[in-house]
Amino acid sequence: MVLLVYGASLLAWCARPAHLLRWKHSFPRGTLQMVAMPNSDGKLLNLYAMTNNDLDNLLVSVGEPKYRGKQIRQWLYHQGVDNFDAMKNLPSSLRIKMQGLVSFGSMTVFEEQFSRDGTRKRLWKLNDGHLVESVLMPYETNRRTACISSQVGCAMGCTFCATGQWGYKRQLSSDEIFEQAARFATELRAKNERLSNVVFMGMGEPFNNYDNMLDATRRIMSTLGIGARHITISTVGIVPQIRRFADEGLEVSLAISLHEATDEARSKTMPVNRRYPLDELLDACRYYVARSGRRISFEWALISGQNDGVTDAKMLAQRLRNIKCHVNLIPLNPTSGFGGRPSDLPSAQRFIDVLSRHGIPATVRVRRGLDIDAGCGQLAKSASQAIAAS
Repeated sequence: MVLLVYGASLLAWCARPAHLLRWKHSFPRGTLQMVAMPNSDGKLLNLYAMTNNDLDNLLVSVGEPKYRGKQIRQWLYHQGVDNFDAMKNLPSSLRIKMQGLVSFGSMTVFEEQFSRDGTRKRLWKLNDGHLVESVLMPYETNRRTACISSQVGCAMGCTFCATGQWGYKRQLSSDEIFEQAARFATELRAKNERLSNVVFMGMGEPFNNYDNMLDATRRIMSTLGIGARHITISTVGIVPQIRRFADEGLEVSLAISLHEATDEARSKTMPVNRRYPLDELLDACRYYVARSGRRISFEWALISGQNDGVTDAKMLAQRLRNIKCHVNLIPLNPTSGFGGRPSDLPSAQRFIDVLSRHGIPATVRVRRGLDIDAGCGQLAKSASQAIAAS
């Protein structure tokens, strides 16, 4: 499709495939110009979904030099500018062309909530109407961490997790996964801040969307400049994918949602354990450590009276012996579908002391965004409420 423009005025639409257009002339100000539209249905290309080559080739196809792509990427990813009018080193004719060709993202912000501690939870609306959440967490050390989703909902059915209670809807594409982090990164750059960490701990099981997750991870590293050691993938324990991930050769961190030290107890709260019991899971974890040389993290939601006792800590220590690891203890974050209560700090400290005596380091993770249901295991509430209200 072609947009006819005289100066800044829209004159008419003409139907013609955009890929057939070739820009061979520069037009003086005030003369008739053709601005290519990429699709016959009028949908714009998503700039966040474009590789460097995609953008460069698009620019060449409309008669612009390839180096303009580098300038646009510099504005977007280094200056935090997501408005072509503000990209002052681009000629006005190119800015007009690009406004008719591409958009800054395919997802719209449906709702946003801000916590007293500075945490921001964002509910995105996808092109097909589905909703997904991600979280941005600021820390006093200037660290800025994005917690992003890999699926709409989750099929794992963990009883204490709001996303698991909501159920599985669909996979996210690699573009949709990447865009969550990229949009936060762009907004932070505009404030002279920087996205420093990304964790795949939002909605969904990343290893059940392995290829898209991995592609998005590589783009987060290459395009956003976030180092592998500042990215964490969290899984409930999909054993074949843990072994596959170990063989990727990446230095990306791996976290295992463990939460129980016996198969009987874990199978009740995490149905995945019936498919991949603890012995099999921990063997895969040892393989990961041996292949990668990296320390692995185990996540343990402390539930009062259920898995926070001295005996529980001793059983966990036995399970984790000879594994290079760290345990993240997370007092349970409340959800409407689970009746458990979080452990108190004295119980958490006793748990840490037992693990320490067995040579296993452990810390209590700072809980953030609880007043807006943005904590671990709480995502999906806003999405489900929004759907119910529509």
